Amino acid sequence: MTGRVRDPGLQPERTRLAWRRTTLTCTVVAVLAGKQALQRGVTPQGVVAAGLSALVWLGFLVVAHRRILALSTARPAPLSLRGAATVAVCTIALAAFAVAAVG
Repeated sequence: MTGRVRDPGLQPERTRLAWRRTTLTCTVVAVLAGKQALQRGVTPQGVVAAGLSALVWLGFLVVAHRRILALSTARPAPLSLRGAATVAVCTIALAAFAVAAVG
């Protein structure tokens, strides 16, 4: 690796914007999953599904917020394995809730 200084300009900004767009998408999916789960009336299964969707959304939101803050430094550290795993699990869980709510 050469001793070049990393450009602190546009790349971190694009990455922050990507995290914000992904967080917005995750929010919409969680709201729609909760709405779908409660559409046929308030049932124990629907409440659990909506609660789990909210919990998964909060997990994703925490990781995204930490990543956005980390990207504001001059030399941001790479996303941790734990953070990447959390984001992957949240994404898969929201997809599973969507499939379960439709089915």
